[in-house]
Amino acid sequence: MQIVLLGYMASGKSTIGKLLSKQTNYPFLDLDEYITQNENLSIPEIFAQKGEIYFRKKEHEYLKEVLENKQNVILSLGGGTPCYANNTELIHQQKALSIYLRASIPTLTERIVKQKASRPLVAFLSDEQVPEFIAKHLFERRFFYEQAQHTIAIDHKSETTIVAEIKALL
Repeated sequence: MQIVLLGYMASGKSTIGKLLSKQTNYPFLDLDEYITQNENLSIPEIFAQKGEIYFRKKEHEYLKEVLENKQNVILSLGGGTPCYANNTELIHQQKALSIYLRASIPTLTERIVKQKASRPLVAFLSDEQVPEFIAKHLFERRFFYEQAQHTIAIDHKSETTIVAEIKALL
C-alpha cells in the first residue's frame, strides 16, 4: 500500500509519516528529501540555480518514479506538490491512499513562525505578515488538497491521535 500525506507546510506530514512508518513497518519517504538526494542540491539551491519550473518538473518525475515502483511506502509530499503538473491525478491513477492533514491558519502560523528561518517561502516575512501569507496560499491550494481521498483535521490533536486516525483508514 502507498500512503501519501499532503497538506500545507508545517501541517506535520513528515512527523506523522515517520510515526506511521514505525507503526506499520512501511518505509517512510519525504519527497523533498528524495529530490535533494537525487539532484545533489537542497530545495532552495534548486530554486535559486535552476528555477521553480525545473523544480516542479523534477518533483513530478520523482513522484511518478516513487508511485510507479508500487512498493509499500508512506510518502510525505512538499506543500506545493499536489498543485502542479497534474500530480493529484497521478496519485489517484496509481491508486495510492491520499490523506490531507488539514490545519487551521492559527495552528500553521504558530508552527511556521517558530520555524521561519528554515522555511524559504516565509523567511523574509515579519511574524505579523505570516497569517495573511498562509491564508492567501491556503486559498490557492485548498482546491488541490481537498481532492485527497481523506481529510484529517489536526488542530489540538496529539501526534498519536492523528496516527491512530490514519491507521483506522487502512
